[in-house]
Amino acid sequence: MNTVVKRFEELTAEELYEILKLRAEVFVVEQNCVYLDMDDKDKGALHVFMKDEKGVFAYLRVLDKGVNYEQVSIGRVVARESERGKGYGKAVMLAGIKVAEEQFGADCIKIMAQSYAKGFYEKLGFAVTSEEFLFDDIPHIYMEREKK
Repeated sequence: MNTVVKRFEELTAEELYEILKLRAEVFVVEQNCVYLDMDDKDKGALHVFMKDEKGVFAYLRVLDKGVNYEQVSIGRVVARESERGKGYGKAVMLAGIKVAEEQFGADCIKIMAQSYAKGFYEKLGFAVTSEEFLFDDIPHIYMEREKK
């Protein structure tokens, strides 16, 4: 198992396929949410993922300031269902935070989190900055993390 950080143009066709498949499995199929996952923001993102001999099993993308928000942001945080509860979500988030701070100079990182994951993100230093709202019929909140 290793953690990989790549720009869009550095991804192999196999890595891109595995990333998009994982995102679709969770965000579209598992969560029963029909939406266009490929939003053109992937092209300017830094892709942080964990993979083993079976392929990509945890993933997120880091977007620079001004792409989604005024702050650097992390999104599309996902882990393969069979790998949940093993600490990989935390590991990929810590790697993403490091990438945000080192590659994009983030002093503050903003996320749009599904409300059920609030406690997970709070343990990583994020604080709620909004009221709950529906996005694609799923409860969400905005959260931010200041650089320590």
